[in-house]
Amino acid sequence: MAASKQQLVTDEWVTFPGGELEGQRPKVLCAACRDALKREAATYGALGGARRSRLLCFDCYRADLARARALKDAGDLDTASDARFQSQLPFEPVNHARLEGLKAARADAQSTASQGIGHYADKRRHAQIQARHALQTIAAGLKARQLTPAAQAQAMAAATHAAELQLPEAWLPYVVSR
Repeated sequence: MAASKQQLVTDEWVTFPGGELEGQRPKVLCAACRDALKREAATYGALGGARRSRLLCFDCYRADLARARALKDAGDLDTASDARFQSQLPFEPVNHARLEGLKAARADAQSTASQGIGHYADKRRHAQIQARHALQTIAAGLKARQLTPAAQAQAMAAATHAAELQLPEAWLPYVVSR
């Protein structure tokens, strides 16, 4: 058992090109080294042999440094800071003159749409909304009375039937959902 606790890790350090310097094995590889590693794995994996030790290229070293720096920055980030929320604000100030112009154009379009037959369409829409609110008020009243679920369903069905009798058929999809 004592021998199993003293296992050595042999590939923790790798050599830079030139053989003079060593560095820790990077956790991130550059694209060229990833491709080379895939080719080696395909070649040596098919033959069943061990892969040769790899040299640490400068791009892998830089990628590993960037990864470590990003992890450190992510750990230091205060997600509830004012600076983080300020960065999400719009880049440009609101153009109030353009906004007022857009509001005026919308008001003109609404007044034009409410002239003639549009006036009746607006009244119809408001009547549909009022009918829906009336049914919602009835449903809230039934829940407040604390009736049995069967009695609530029966009373709501009666209210819906009354609405179906009084309202045009074209209104029903806007007032009563089934």
